[in-house]
Amino acid sequence: MLIIPAIDLKDGQCVRLKQGLMEQATVFSDSPAEMARIWLEKGARRLHLVDLNGAFAGKPKNESAIKSILKVVGSDIPVQLGGGIRDLDTIERCLDDGLSYVIIGTAAVKNPGFLHDACTAFPGHIIVGLDAKDGKVATDGWSKLTGHDVVDLGKKYEDYGVESIIYTDIGRDGMLSGINIEATVRLAQALTIPVIASGGLSNLDDIRNLCAVEGEGVIGTIAGRAVYDGSLDFKAAQDLADELGA
Repeated sequence: MLIIPAIDLKDGQCVRLKQGLMEQATVFSDSPAEMARIWLEKGARRLHLVDLNGAFAGKPKNESAIKSILKVVGSDIPVQLGGGIRDLDTIERCLDDGLSYVIIGTAAVKNPGFLHDACTAFPGHIIVGLDAKDGKVATDGWSKLTGHDVVDLGKKYEDYGVESIIYTDIGRDGMLSGINIEATVRLAQALTIPVIASGGLSNLDDIRNLCAVEGEGVIGTIAGRAVYDGSLDFKAAQDLADELGA
């Protein structure tokens, strides 16, 4: 079970949002590269970057911060990026810069042809971010709830050849209210590709609950606010996951 620290980028800073609201941003660091170094030193095996400005603008906006992170990380661990990735040229540039995976969210729902082309052009590098509430997928920075069922879309994207799916319960993100294990497992059981849980990670009990369902195909979880405000010790969480997965 991978515990994957998130570095959310807004105006070149490392921040966390509550339920996706840009006006509810807490700044945790002025130096995203230094933040990446800290997570590396604590034993992170993957990093999750989100370009928040990019997500709202429809194209990457924090490229200098992203490049500074990649310079620190080098080839040590994989780094994945979401936020504003809407065309093949952007994906190619991201991968050339050293990113291991790109995450396609809103564009996957609105433009499935683009997702299909991306999976064909860059096999093994495309992750889909499915954000949902009560089983229905949300788009546009969570501002629009669609009628699409999360499991149905997951199966469709699996057929396209996506590497994995990040499933976020948007009702819980940034609220420290616990992972929605039931919904995450329901999706993982319907697929053969891995699922990464996101939204609400708050304590070691969440890690125990996730490890209990690792066999269903849940391979990791995104760690955000909890590891920044100190309510969850990242190293203790990864050590526990390793112990339970041994």
